[in-house]
Amino acid sequence: MQGSAPLKRVFVVSDSTGETAERLVRAVLLQFARSEIEVVVFPRVRKIADVTEIVVRAGREAALIVYTLVDPLVRERMVSLAEENNVETVDPIGQLMARLASVLGTAPSGTPGIMPSLDEDYFRRIEAVEFSVKHDDGQLPQGLARADIVMVGLSRTSKTPLSTFLAQRGYKVANVPVVLGIPLPRELDEIPQHKIYGLIIDLASLVRIRRARLKQLNMPLDSDYGMREHILKELKYAREIFRNHPAWPVLDVSQKAIEETASIIFWIKRERERRGLTEELMRGEPDGFGGFYDG
Repeated sequence: MQGSAPLKRVFVVSDSTGETAERLVRAVLLQFARSEIEVVVFPRVRKIADVTEIVVRAGREAALIVYTLVDPLVRERMVSLAEENNVETVDPIGQLMARLASVLGTAPSGTPGIMPSLDEDYFRRIEAVEFSVKHDDGQLPQGLARADIVMVGLSRTSKTPLSTFLAQRGYKVANVPVVLGIPLPRELDEIPQHKIYGLIIDLASLVRIRRARLKQLNMPLDSDYGMREHILKELKYAREIFRNHPAWPVLDVSQKAIEETASIIFWIKRERERRGLTEELMRGEPDGFGGFYDG
């Protein structure tokens, strides 16, 4: 019997946080279904000694290096070392920087780690993250009216990581858990329904995720939380709730990356805005975007 294919790695090497390059890599990876890729970020790489260590490791692990290094000396050393160690590299901003230098008629500063100014957008994102932390897992339901997006779903349907991802892009997100036999907070019916999205997952995936969580917490695997029969009841209860709220888009998160689910939410929001669907028209009435987005 053949063993499983070795895990492939992408090293993101940056002289700043690496966030921009990591987002780019993960966005591209969405185009490669079922590919097992680990993205490893090396932030604040500004010394040739650091570059040497990373390249040698990449050669040993057959990793691809995606780098964003503005210091020309460090960047050139990265390239030469990669060639010596037969390591593939990608420079996503180098060509753009060269083109801009040509168009603008000036050379880039070459200053590592230049951060955007603390503008209005920065503070909006910080406020959104703080809001989402305070309104995680059903906390402060009286604050749901101030949310841009509200997500409703069973435990382990990616509510919290998805909330964090959206908050980092400036959206105030709250999430509300679905618990078997317990009504949802009344505040959900009092806010514009177009803000609310349901999250659903297939039975096999949820059983696997729940049992892994129990094992991680050293809790018994035969508790209701991880039992197939109990989880099936929870899923039926969640689907019943969602069918009773036809204005809510219900997203299937089974086998989906957080970025992929977020992109569907963004698309629905844009389409609703483009069609001029107002809050009044979406206070519980179907608008063509509600219902299950399975698969």
